[in-house]
This record gives sequence, C-alpha cells and structure tokens, in this order.
Amino acid sequence: MTGSGNKEEQSARTRQTLIVVARQFFGERGYAETGTEDIVQEAGVTRGALYHHFVDKRDLFEAVYIDLQDELRDRIVAAAGSAEVDSIWVRIHRGTHEYLDHYMDATVQRIVLIDAPSVLGWNRWRELDEDYALGLLRGALSQASEQGILAADADSDVLAHLMMGVISEASHVIAMAEDVTAARRAVGVEVDRILDSLRQPPRNEL
Repeated sequence: MTGSGNKEEQSARTRQTLIVVARQFFGERGYAETGTEDIVQEAGVTRGALYHHFVDKRDLFEAVYIDLQDELRDRIVAAAGSAEVDSIWVRIHRGTHEYLDHYMDATVQRIVLIDAPSVLGWNRWRELDEDYALGLLRGALSQASEQGILAADADSDVLAHLMMGVISEASHVIAMAEDVTAARRAVGVEVDRILDSLRQPPRNEL
C-alpha cells in the first residue's frame, strides 16, 4: 500500500465519519440547532478537516441527504428486486412499501421531510429527487407500460410524478402522526388502492 493510498483511505474515512456524525445531529436537533463545532468535536477531527471535505454546513447537510437517499435507493432495489419476484407490479408495490417504511424513522423524517426542502432549496431538492425515488418509479412504470399493465395511452412519466406526490404526501402523514405504526398501516392500504387503480385488468378478466 502506497503512502498516497493510505492518505486517500484516511481522507475517505474522515469524510464518512463526518457524514455519520452530522446525520445523528441533524436528525436529533435539526439543521438550524446543529453547529459545526458540535460535529467536529464528536467526530474527533479539526474544523480544517471539515472544511477540507465540505464547503460549509449546508454542503455537509447535502452529503448527509444524499447518503440517506443512497440508503433508501438500495433498500427499494433490494425489496423490489427479490429473486422470487417476477412481476413488475409486485416490485412496484414492494418498492413503494419500502419507501414508506423508511419514513417511519424519526431521523429520516426530520432531515428529508422537514429540513431538506428549505436547506437545499426547492430546485436542488427536486433535482436530487429525480436521481432517486422518482427515477426508480419512472423506470418501473415505464416497464409496466411496455408490458401492457397500464392503459395503452397512459403517460408513465406523468404518472410517476403524480404517484410520487401521493407517496411523498403519505410519508408526511406518517411523520406527523401520533401513532406512526397505525398511520403507516393506513396509508399503505390507500396507496395500494391508488396504485392498483392504474392497472389494466388481465385479458381473461375483460
């Protein structure tokens, strides 16, 4: 292992440590109540190390947000792409439910639902959303359309945006509920109903 390689690994570890620690603080206190000094002290690094990796606190917050979205994408793909699942419609349902489960986490609720739109700004927030959940849903609905599961004249791109609105609002219902488990169960039933209303009945049922 070269000295350069060691330095790169150490730098990557420092960056990831800062993201993990910042995620904890942002999740517990919120963005506004978290100071960079709290983060560097808990991470055991200098302020210089923080600013070597991130321009400012907002830049660090974006890295935390992306880390959470990477985690969610991996969970959705794992749930939707299980080996025993061969129906795109089953995969859409499973991926949607994994998304809703993710938003039962209080840290995710605070960072993604409460702080991200204002901290990142609407345009950047939407841009990142295109790369993650919306992109996955658009691809899945496009595949469903190609397989004749959706109506022949259905616009899968428009449907993806509309369904993302439904699912996003469902995650807010969960986040705001006193009984998160009951809210998750209720919104899951209704989201399934809405999804299934888009599906064309099999030919033998026509």
